[in-house]
Amino acid sequence: MVIKEVNLVNRKKKGFAMPHTYVILVIMLIISMVLSWFIPSGEYERIEDVETGRIIVVEGSYKPMEKEYVTPFQAVGAIAEGMVESSDIIFFILFAYGMVYMLIKSGAFFGGIAQFLKVFNGKEAIMLPILMFLFALAGSTVGISEEFYGIIPVFVGIGIAMGYDGLVGGSIICLSMAVGFSANTTNPFSIGIAQSLAGLPMMSGMIYRIIIFLVFTSLSIFYVMRYAKKVKENPELSLVKDVNFGHLKGMSREEMDKLPFTNRHKILLGIFVLSIVLMVLGTIIGGWYLRELSALFIIMMVIIGLVAGFNFSEISNYFLESVGEIIFGALVVGLARSIMVVLTEANIIDSVVFYTSNLLLKTSKYIGAVGMLLFQNLLNFFITSNSGQAAVAIPLMAPIGDMIGLTRQTTVLAYTFGAGFSDIFWPTGCAVMCGLMGVPMDKWYKFITPLFLMMVALEIVFLLLAVWFGYGPF
Repeated sequence: MVIKEVNLVNRKKKGFAMPHTYVILVIMLIISMVLSWFIPSGEYERIEDVETGRIIVVEGSYKPMEKEYVTPFQAVGAIAEGMVESSDIIFFILFAYGMVYMLIKSGAFFGGIAQFLKVFNGKEAIMLPILMFLFALAGSTVGISEEFYGIIPVFVGIGIAMGYDGLVGGSIICLSMAVGFSANTTNPFSIGIAQSLAGLPMMSGMIYRIIIFLVFTSLSIFYVMRYAKKVKENPELSLVKDVNFGHLKGMSREEMDKLPFTNRHKILLGIFVLSIVLMVLGTIIGGWYLRELSALFIIMMVIIGLVAGFNFSEISNYFLESVGEIIFGALVVGLARSIMVVLTEANIIDSVVFYTSNLLLKTSKYIGAVGMLLFQNLLNFFITSNSGQAAVAIPLMAPIGDMIGLTRQTTVLAYTFGAGFSDIFWPTGCAVMCGLMGVPMDKWYKFITPLFLMMVALEIVFLLLAVWFGYGPF
């Protein structure tokens, strides 16, 4: 009885604690199930767009359907279905980290980081913004995003080794690519598809989008640098100080300075760099995606293990160890997908689009532009694919924009903002990033929410300016 009373007192002192990542996602799953009881079921007719070859919705084709109710038992079953539907991403995460883990066990990973830190000793404050800008540029121009997911654990380790924390290291690549992909300039998977569907010249409106890219990239760099400086001066202020990053946490700077860096280590890191080059070339030239990238990581994991001197049994055991470290994050992806399973089974996604678009028709062009932004943010919760969202939203939003006095360039801008930036906030979008970083979602939200709100404010400002000066071809 005494112990119970003490525990109760301790709980009261602690106050509210953010739930576990899995609990957050299950709560959202339950909310989605409840929404399925109240939002009418319905769907749009879809056809293939001749110019883009993508399946798009037909304006004015929405029709109600017989109500589909998702039961609690079906919602639980959606968890298993979500795991199955996202199995390609889950196993991609396992294989990507397996390759990195093999480098760690070989000694080349931290040996290489130690050499990196010696070269850039005292210049971390310069390296962070340079790296963030380069990754943002890659996302903004050629649309590279998921393709670099495999090296996120590497940057988590680099961030920790540089005296910051896993959030800083992960943000170097996760946040930068997300911002670049959202504030895009020539990204063919976002702006290219959207402008084509809206009947605009490809890559038009470039000057304004370059300004937007520079502003958002600068804001994200400033935000991460400010947090990094605070953590380096006082590690107790780190939001992830109590998070176990496993082998990525590595060792102290003093210990790393004593690490050997042999010729074998150099060869192993060369193999790792080669895998990154092949990944980029395969994605851009060969059209590789998760299946091919997973195959690449499996092959490179085995090659790295053999060159490191491990036999096949040791390679297998190390891979199993790596799965144990990353499985928390991998399963987050499946849980997040289960929310989509429920919404799809209830046939309410198109209904949300229909009723929201009807509301926009009753607004002025300024309110309508902001309304489109909010709509696209909402839609990004339901449809996480940028190209998929464009295929649904642009054929509907473009005519609405015409009717309320918006240029189609402004309508496309609202789409790119809403379809991109909220990826760092909605659990259906940021689950993969959190999983690969090994950062619980409650920690991520504490870190990212202030930045996300600043970004939303900036998005509104840029949209209103676009309406004011009639954003067109430049």
